[in-house]
Amino acid sequence: MHLGAVTLALLLFASLVPGDAQAAGTLPKVGYLGLPSEPEASPFRDAFVRGLRDLGYVPGQHVIVDVRRWTTQAQLRQVLSELVQLKVDVIVVMPPFAAMVAKEATKEIPIVCGSCGDPVENGLAASLARPGGNVTGLASLSAELIGKRMQLLKELFPDVSRMAIFLFPANPGTRPTLRALDAAGRTLGIEMQRVEIRGVGDFDNAFRSAVTRGAGAVVLQDDPLARGAGSQIAELALKHRMPVSTGILEVAEAGALVAYGPDRVDMMRRAASFVDKILKGAKPADLPFEQPTKLNLVLNLKTAKALSITIPQSFSLRADRLIE
Repeated sequence: MHLGAVTLALLLFASLVPGDAQAAGTLPKVGYLGLPSEPEASPFRDAFVRGLRDLGYVPGQHVIVDVRRWTTQAQLRQVLSELVQLKVDVIVVMPPFAAMVAKEATKEIPIVCGSCGDPVENGLAASLARPGGNVTGLASLSAELIGKRMQLLKELFPDVSRMAIFLFPANPGTRPTLRALDAAGRTLGIEMQRVEIRGVGDFDNAFRSAVTRGAGAVVLQDDPLARGAGSQIAELALKHRMPVSTGILEVAEAGALVAYGPDRVDMMRRAASFVDKILKGAKPADLPFEQPTKLNLVLNLKTAKALSITIPQSFSLRADRLIE
């Protein structure tokens, strides 16, 4: 890990542990790994800490939260190795990929995943009801929702017969996502144009390809890379006058037309309840994965205006949030 990343991790660690080092040694330790390149001011980490506080765990008084940042796979493996050597009581991660790497790093330390896609498909659990290993948490089941996002676009643009699907081959959820899209495409009569995204530099060509091949809209697979490139995606969508549907609420905030998906901030708050149960003696193998309780429909009216799209009032009334 780069020295800057180590320094930041230590600063974050110091801000969440008590000043009395001897007392700190007696407290349960939770290693926190959020999204890649997660900023210091993170709504996901704040939600997790808030969830701990709601359950009576004040960081620095009742629990140590060791926050570690990472960007590359190498950094992720390094910080996981450090947490395993420290023998933390629980490791908290967010995206499925991080949970998969964490499971490779340790079979003994419980792992709580805040947004785990389909943990059975990812190989993280034997079943949602009885995970059977050392990983539990919340299953976002993103693939099951992507067909709904295609349906929302078809509702807004009934004449569209072809959509570009931006896929992330490295994402463990890509295979179930494709199955869900194939089923939705057949039902809706939509021809799908698959475009692979392997890095942030691919989005420009992806939009060009969508336009050249006659796509009328873009459906974006959930992926941390897309979350981090929200502003870029929004700019390119406006440049090419292409409506985008996503499951990542922050990408809609940046300028995508519509988002439909779980409230991942709330999911990270709920992840704290798994930590609570594990610290009280529960085994992750016996803790069923939970599913999102909040699914939000977000509509960006600013983007609709910029694209000269008329949104039916009935559609707007169904939205949980309108960005104006």
